[in-house]
Amino acid sequence: MLKTILSISGRPGLFKLVSQGKNMLIVESLADKKRVPAYAKDKVIFLGDIAIYTTETEVPLYEVLTSVKEKEQGRPIAQLPEDATQLRAYLAEVLPEFDRDRVYPSDIKKLLTWYNILIQAGFTEFAPEEKAEEGKTEEENATAE
Repeated sequence: MLKTILSISGRPGLFKLVSQGKNMLIVESLADKKRVPAYAKDKVIFLGDIAIYTTETEVPLYEVLTSVKEKEQGRPIAQLPEDATQLRAYLAEVLPEFDRDRVYPSDIKKLLTWYNILIQAGFTEFAPEEKAEEGKTEEENATAE
């Protein structure tokens, strides 16, 4: 699901990829459903490509968002933490091993804001979709043996 959701530097909110042109993407705002172009000069980041640093490795964004969803019981975060200490304490609850030197309070605030935007837009599953055809093929192979 996060492979089609993106953030564009300099533009508020999140966008869903609708179509691709020669030198641009057509995206739709999750907030107001308006479609706008995103050009090659815009810094576009797909949420599916983001990971959060931990002390040992990196954790994909979908895992962190899923942990936040479990903590918030699928609801938006009512009161976003404001200061650095509160932001770090919140992330420590959902990802205790996050790297406190490389994950900045601004990153945490952006993550929590994204979570709220996604939940309010009706997105509740963050994990990548499994290809149904592959699963079916595996079942058929097991039956054939």
